[in-house]
Amino acid sequence: MSADRGILSPADWRRPRIRIATRATHIVLLVSLFVVGLGPILWLAKSAITPTQDTLRTPLALWPNGMDWENLITAWTRVEIDKFFLNTVLIAAGVWAVQVLVATTAGYALSVLRPRYGKIIVAFVLATLFVPSIVLLVPLYLTIVDPPLLGQSLINTFWAVWLPAGANAFNVLLVMRFFDSLPREVFEAARVDGAGNYRLFWSVVLPMSKPIIGVVSVFAVIGAWKDFLWPMLVLPDPAIQPLSVRLPALQQFIELDVFLAALAISTIIPIALFLVFQRLFLNGVGMGGAVKG
Repeated sequence: MSADRGILSPADWRRPRIRIATRATHIVLLVSLFVVGLGPILWLAKSAITPTQDTLRTPLALWPNGMDWENLITAWTRVEIDKFFLNTVLIAAGVWAVQVLVATTAGYALSVLRPRYGKIIVAFVLATLFVPSIVLLVPLYLTIVDPPLLGQSLINTFWAVWLPAGANAFNVLLVMRFFDSLPREVFEAARVDGAGNYRLFWSVVLPMSKPIIGVVSVFAVIGAWKDFLWPMLVLPDPAIQPLSVRLPALQQFIELDVFLAALAISTIIPIALFLVFQRLFLNGVGMGGAVKG
């Protein structure tokens, strides 16, 4: 049986009507996916450099009265998008660091070290996935207002966003399952060579875990970049708010074209992250010959 055999046989493909209809169907599906997936992003990019009147009168036209690049400059300077953009970057960087640290260390402890009561801990971690996040909102907020041992509120500090982000059960389980798939022969060889738990984690496990770290990184940064409710609650000071919180508040005070330009600027990082890490999603599942005879 041919390895590339599909629904249509070679005899069917030789029929002009079937071949043309199939290829036309493929083209229609690809165009539909392109319009649905990239259409809103492309429209936002176009509208970011389009005057407000053109956007309102002919929203789908391509610059009937020319481009207005001043929208981007105005959004970056007069609306102070640069300051809120920096706040968003700082928040996303802290969330990324906390989530990667917690996910890799917890996954290492549960998968590689395998404590005696590890299965019970995994069960409790898994159970937290069934608790709606909105239920935990009030207790978590009260904890941030009066954190134990610190004696000082974390409201209006980036720590109020960074620290709760580490409690991500999905990332812990994701990393743990990836560590379960790593070859145990490498761990045993490292222990024979005298590597302790810390050296095993830092020099053996982490270098082999670049694919899963990349996946967790994308989830963490994109999740922090678009989060609205929690930063709005714990960061009431406009000076330290991220774009996701500040842009809706500024919408009624700025022109539509400038607002769309600010939205376009806020999408740069998520798109860039996807373009950078897409190879990890596509090619990172294999171990690349970690164990060779």
